[in-house]
Amino acid sequence: SEKATLLSEKNNSYVFEVHPKANNVVIRQAVEEVFKVKVVSVNTIKIRSKPKRQGMFIGRSRSWKKAIVTLAAGERIKFFEGASA
Repeated sequence: SEKATLLSEKNNSYVFEVHPKANNVVIRQAVEEVFKVKVVSVNTIKIRSKPKRQGMFIGRSRSWKKAIVTLAAGERIKFFEGASA
């Protein structure tokens, strides 16, 4: 999203969708192991489901968990840099 892109440009933070039962320690270890970077902080947010409607059909959007991972100065995740970089 646009907000996640601004976070990565200004604060060296990246946004991930994570397992709903994952905690900050597990998320930190996974990001450091997979991307070989140093994580400074991890913030998590639970996104609740919202009621949605399509015509006469009523349902709910799914709930999920988001993690905002801040990296140490000078660290980058090349996966998110895009094809132009």
